[in-house]
Amino acid sequence: MRLLIVWIINAVSLFMLPYILPSIHLQSFGSAMLAALVLGLVNTLIRPILVILTLPVTVLTLGLFIFVINALLFLFVGNLLSGFSVGGFGAALLGSILYSVISWLLSSLLLGERAA
Repeated sequence: MRLLIVWIINAVSLFMLPYILPSIHLQSFGSAMLAALVLGLVNTLIRPILVILTLPVTVLTLGLFIFVINALLFLFVGNLLSGFSVGGFGAALLGSILYSVISWLLSSLLLGERAA
């Protein structure tokens, strides 16, 4: 049940992004649900591999390269799905940061202490 709630929270946060950043487009809430699912799968399966492969660069940049990885994965999902599009790398960078912050805020408010 908790997984379903987190999925919906992530979809709502993704659905809010086009109102904040005009270069991110979503066709419907169903597209947001699908994009949240694919983002979750990509972050679970591909992101750890990329983090390990780019560990030297991440250490040299004091961890800031993680933002680049997140933006590239966000852009990848935007190019992969037809109902979700991202305007470019800058939009993907801001979108991935805002998506994380909004998801964290909503999870904190709705799920309480267990959100972390």
